[in-house]
Amino acid sequence: MKKMPKFDGAKWKKVSVSLPFGIGSAEWEVDPTERRAAWSLYVELVTRIAVQPLDTNEGLMREALNSLYSLFGTTRTILKEAGPDVGASHDSVGGIAIAVLNYGLRPVLAKWHPILQTWEAQRPPHLSPKEHERNWSEEPKLRVELELLRQDLEQYADALAVIAGVKE
Repeated sequence: MKKMPKFDGAKWKKVSVSLPFGIGSAEWEVDPTERRAAWSLYVELVTRIAVQPLDTNEGLMREALNSLYSLFGTTRTILKEAGPDVGASHDSVGGIAIAVLNYGLRPVLAKWHPILQTWEAQRPPHLSPKEHERNWSEEPKLRVELELLRQDLEQYADALAVIAGVKE
C-alpha cells in the first residue's frame, strides 16, 4: 500500500534512487519527515566502519561486525521516532531501511557472527584478540565479504543522501 502524501506546506522533492541487495530502485515524492529520517540514517551509516574501506592490516573483524549489528538498533530508533510517515512500502525511507537490514545486513551477520564467535572462544590467553584473528583461516574471506557489503552500503548511503537532499 502506497502512503498518501499529506500537505503540510513544506516543500516536497521527487527522488529516484538505485538500491543495493537486489532491492531495485524506487521513485516517489519525499516529504520532510522522510528527508529528516534519511539524513539521520545517512549520518549513522557514513560515520561507522560499515562504509569505510578497511585495509588488510586495520581493525578487528569483531569490531566491524558489532558496528554493522548496531545499525539494527539505530535504524529501529530512527524509524520509530520518525513515526509512520516514513512508510513501510518499497517506495519509502522506512521500507528501504527495513529491506537493507533484512536483505543486506542480516544474512552477513547471521553467517559470520557465530563462526567468528567460535574462533574467538579458542583464543589462547597469551594472544591478543588481533593476533588471534590474524591467525584465523577464515579472516580473509570475511574481509572480502565485508568489502562487498561495504560497497552495497555505500550505494545505500548515496541513496539516503539523495533522499535527504544533500546529494543530487
